[in-house]
Amino acid sequence: MTNLRNHLFIALIFILALLLAGCGGDKTYTETFDEPGAWRTGDDADAVGQVRDGVYDMLVEADDVTIWTTGGQSFADGVYEVEATQVAGSDNNGYGMVFRLDDSKDDFYLFKISGDGYVWIGRYHNGGAEVEPLVGEWWFESPAVLQGLDQTNTLRVAAEGANLIFYVNDQEVGRVTDDTFASGDIGLLVETLGLGGVQIQFDNFSVTPIEKQ
Repeated sequence: MTNLRNHLFIALIFILALLLAGCGGDKTYTETFDEPGAWRTGDDADAVGQVRDGVYDMLVEADDVTIWTTGGQSFADGVYEVEATQVAGSDNNGYGMVFRLDDSKDDFYLFKISGDGYVWIGRYHNGGAEVEPLVGEWWFESPAVLQGLDQTNTLRVAAEGANLIFYVNDQEVGRVTDDTFASGDIGLLVETLGLGGVQIQFDNFSVTPIEKQ
């Protein structure tokens, strides 16, 4: 979150987790959020992020803010996947996955959807000081997105080198060739586009090796 990282989260650094995490290796990473593990959690006036009841629950109270948290891992190539369910708040929002994040610069790829059926795919630099869409000109509408509350959407990215293919609920929504970020951490993000009070629950974040043909 920005801010779950900078002004919301108490950063708990798990060195062992970082050492064990594969960087595009041959083992599958799976996070079911039964325990916090290396994921950052915390709260302040803007947002609350916590692992509870088998999900990562992120409630963003502030208006017009982008919040993310990170998993304390490192990956390069792989199939990244996470389930996301909006349980409260306005449908005018954004939520999804961060990958190949450089924690020292807050640079990363972002794949997010909205509660009202849109998709955004692009890069963040310096924690969002520079934002660059990679598919389309900005947000674009997609019938693949299940809209509204209590709808679980599965976001998946097949990342092999510079080749990135994006899916929502097993439907391809975009692909791009971009080599800006080669590897890095994973994360979860929620954005309020107007009113705060947006609550998203994330589950089953996995990174699996690319199957070689």
